[in-house]
Amino acid sequence: MSWLKLPRASHTVALSSALAFGIQIAFALLMLRLFTPQEVGEFSVLSQIGFFWMTLALAQAPLSLLANAHTPANQALRSACRSSVLRGFALLPVAALAVWLSDLALWPALMWVLLLGFFQMGNLLSQSHSLRAGGAWQQAAVRVLPPFTAAVFALAAAWLRQADTAHGLGLLSASGDLYDIPVLVIAAILGYAVGAAWLVPALCQTPALPKHATEMAEGKTPSGVTAASMEASDASLHQQSDTRSATLRIAHTLADALLATALVVVWQRLYGAQETGWMTALLRVLGFVPAVVHMAWAQVVLAQGAHEKQDIETHASAPSKNLLSTTRQRHHKAAVWLGLTAFSAVVVLGGVCALALNWQWLDARWEGVWAYIVPLVLWQGSACLSAAFSHRPFQTHAAARYSWACMGLALLQAVVLLAPLGFAQPMNAAQHMLAFALVSSLGLVALTAWMARLRETGLASTA
Repeated sequence: MSWLKLPRASHTVALSSALAFGIQIAFALLMLRLFTPQEVGEFSVLSQIGFFWMTLALAQAPLSLLANAHTPANQALRSACRSSVLRGFALLPVAALAVWLSDLALWPALMWVLLLGFFQMGNLLSQSHSLRAGGAWQQAAVRVLPPFTAAVFALAAAWLRQADTAHGLGLLSASGDLYDIPVLVIAAILGYAVGAAWLVPALCQTPALPKHATEMAEGKTPSGVTAASMEASDASLHQQSDTRSATLRIAHTLADALLATALVVVWQRLYGAQETGWMTALLRVLGFVPAVVHMAWAQVVLAQGAHEKQDIETHASAPSKNLLSTTRQRHHKAAVWLGLTAFSAVVVLGGVCALALNWQWLDARWEGVWAYIVPLVLWQGSACLSAAFSHRPFQTHAAARYSWACMGLALLQAVVLLAPLGFAQPMNAAQHMLAFALVSSLGLVALTAWMARLRETGLASTA
């Protein structure tokens, strides 16, 4: 079936993301076995605050780097890095405030947060840039090596701890407080640093002009390209873009980051580290699926905009309108089935977690995860549907409306999240999560339905 023919880059990204996803799933499950709920809970709080600071600093720069296909990749990367680092320095007080609100010691928690955020920022920019300008091996390596590095380090540290305890070697206890070192945090920092290292050659590389661009700069008409196909390719690049203002992008980022961070901080404050560990550990496992959908599908479809011009020129004899519309229709059908398949994968993962608890494969301290399985499966499954269509607003000049819709949903979610703070008798954690997941799921399904109905407005003019 033709609608199942995904872009070539999707195959590489999907396979590498699936491998990275498998590594992270295996590590997340082993993390439940090798580390205590308190350790997982503290790591989740620190990583979420780091994610919050990093997300605000980026202001959706990786997405804009893909959507704005008319800007050369290396030039867009340098601009994104420069503006993100400057915003990061300006937002340092925000990171410090979030650490203080979490009831963790300001030092060294703030240091861990900044290291997590800085290297994660570089890792995300590397992934987006590899879709625009990297080869297949780079697209795979920048996704697989970071989680592999983190998993190897954390598992080695956990094994060393267990060996030291079991055999009484005294290797760790002789050095003082090494048992208190945040192993999960350091492992994540090392993993992100490996991904961010791919930025170095990209930032130092001098981009070369494509053959057609060189010929046009010399005042020549590109060989083998008709005027109609050039018009169509220019229209296709103009059709896909991030038309939002910088203020709107930052506001959208702030809304998403505040909600994600508030979920962890509020849970920590209302229900303690153990409940936070139960909730965040399962959310980390299930949340991989919509993340993979976004990386291996939505981002790749946007990255293809940079290559549509070449495709249209190659098929110059075919009507350009038909070429573009056929491609977009195939993407639309694929998005439907991909979203439903990803939803099913979330259900299966939830079932695996339930079986692991039922068979007592996990420590008895993780029994509290039971209450979170159904709500989080529903929430993250709905997020898969939304992620499958998240490229549509940027192909239809609806990016601004998309941001406003997302901010409206985030506000509704925040109301449900914060409401128990004003109750005379607060809800228990299970009831609270069920209410939050229901509201989130309904909102995401409605957002998905709206994005699925979006249609291009400029294809007719390219004929």
